Amino acid sequence: MLGKRLLVKLIPLALLAALALAPAASAYNDGRGFYGATRETVVTNAGFLLIIFFPTFIFVMSMIQRHLDKRKEARKAAQKAFLSNGQWRGGW
Repeated sequence: MLGKRLLVKLIPLALLAALALAPAASAYNDGRGFYGATRETVVTNAGFLLIIFFPTFIFVMSMIQRHLDKRKEARKAAQKAFLSNGQWRGGW
């Protein structure tokens, strides 16, 4: 109960702080941000970077998952082979 009460008090406080600080954040540096003035070439290059990044990220993560799945299947096959051999089963 204490956590829920604290959450109910903190969420409006965080929203109020964000609303109070937002005008000051956008007024700094004439709204240009950290990079400076954005021209068409900057936006185009950022778009190209995104186009390159996401397919590359998906490909790399897929290859990692494929490698891990092959390891899992090999481990399961080794365990099955180990257990199917009567010599390694317990007993007299």
